[in-house]
Amino acid sequence: MELLKATVKSFNGTTYKATVQVSGSLATWLEDVPVARNIAAGEMVAGRYCAVVFFDAANPNDAVVTAVHT
Repeated sequence: MELLKATVKSFNGTTYKATVQVSGSLATWLEDVPVARNIAAGEMVAGRYCAVVFFDAANPNDAVVTAVHT
């Protein structure tokens, strides 16, 4: 398991999934990353930092946004 800092690029409140850019990775954005339901939709604003947990570092589809902060 790995915890990385990222930036929210967009959020879909219907599917509760986000597009995020992992810090240090300028060209790679991860799309359709599930967001923990305890995070209010209003907090998922583009440009905010977030914490992303990768359960399998080799599989970016096996991740979840667990927190947001300024």
